[in-house]
Amino acid sequence: MKYLLDVSTIVASLWQNHVFHERAQAWLAGKKLAVCPITELGFLRVSVAAHGADLVHAREMLQSFLDKYQPVFVPCDQRALAGLPAATGTKTTDFYLANLAGKYGMKWATLDENIKHPAAFVVPLK
Repeated sequence: MKYLLDVSTIVASLWQNHVFHERAQAWLAGKKLAVCPITELGFLRVSVAAHGADLVHAREMLQSFLDKYQPVFVPCDQRALAGLPAATGTKTTDFYLANLAGKYGMKWATLDENIKHPAAFVVPLK
């Protein structure tokens, strides 16, 4: 199985001070991974806005992750209205990513334990 990573999963795996860092790191080992523009951009945005990185450092972190794990790149080639609709506006990007993963026969690997989508896979605790 391939897993399209959620922003939360990449952020947790790369930021050692993240509450779920160990959880994400332990799960990533040996998995077939995928990323898309939304997950890459989301990582950069959160790294700068929430973790205080400058953009150069955030980009270097992302590049190191890509070099280490060699995830497949999935284009965001689906309309926002395709697939299952989100129940609330705050879950629209999550559902887009889950729908995109489903389109490509993948699971969407997230830390969000409250998401209800058939393509969602909640990264387990150790």
